[in-house]
Amino acid sequence: MIIVSGWLRLAAEERAAYPNGCRDVIIAARSAEGCLDFHLSADPIEADRINVYERWESAAAVEAFRGSGPGGDQTSAIIAADVAQHEVTTTT
Repeated sequence: MIIVSGWLRLAAEERAAYPNGCRDVIIAARSAEGCLDFHLSADPIEADRINVYERWESAAAVEAFRGSGPGGDQTSAIIAADVAQHEVTTTT
């Protein structure tokens, strides 16, 4: 399983509208093969932060979806980002 997590920084005045502006991307991700969860949310404490959380069945599923990432408007709103991809393994 792959978890993609981190944060995006935006101008504080743009943050409230950002998740709704990404609605089509979120819908596409959640319906993509291998997507287990995909979530962007406004941080309740930091006025310029969006939290990112994605969970995928495999790295191949993430890569297959990546071409459907943020559009120009969403990308241009990002001032800084710290998002990482983690491979999660479990043992029983």
